[in-house]
Amino acid sequence: MKTIKVVLFLAVVTFSAVSFTLKTEKGYKIGDIIEDFTLKNIDDTMVSLSDYKEAKGFIIIFTCNMCPYSVANEDRIIALDAKYKSKGYPIIAINPNDPKASKGDSFEDMKVRAAEKGFTFPYLFDAGQKVYPKFGASKTPHVYIVNKKNMKVEYIGAIDNSSRNPDAVTEKYVENAVDSLLTGDKVEKTETRAIGCSIKVDRN
Repeated sequence: MKTIKVVLFLAVVTFSAVSFTLKTEKGYKIGDIIEDFTLKNIDDTMVSLSDYKEAKGFIIIFTCNMCPYSVANEDRIIALDAKYKSKGYPIIAINPNDPKASKGDSFEDMKVRAAEKGFTFPYLFDAGQKVYPKFGASKTPHVYIVNKKNMKVEYIGAIDNSSRNPDAVTEKYVENAVDSLLTGDKVEKTETRAIGCSIKVDRN
């Protein structure tokens, strides 16, 4: 009986270790080539990355209506789009939350929020939550910068080093990364920790 208990204990430990490893290996990593996707925009059109013929790359941001971290970054996202869209790096915002698990994050609510804030970029709804797991996004906001030339991931993480207070920003991660890509230089800081709300999934 003692031997059986030891075997069972080792099996549980092994399974837990494997599960943890699999969990941390999900999603795109720096240098990975991403798949294109097609999602519905708040203007009811379907949007794909391949639609952007003149783009040099993309600043893909998983964000939402209800997370206070996302709300605190909305003006910064608008500013990033204003600065980099004309240079070839438009913002592609995606709401990954299941509206059943996050009231206020429905497609109709997204339209209202975008109008209130005057979003200048597509705000896409990840219906069925099929896109965010491919990226490995876990927070809102969570940023992925992609070079269109090879569709490789060049940066993953936060917008800057102040998750809530824009006045406390001392390092602009996304701007630094995009500036480097535009000048053909190597991105020095390719990964930072995304700080925000967990992506909401309906468990029922």
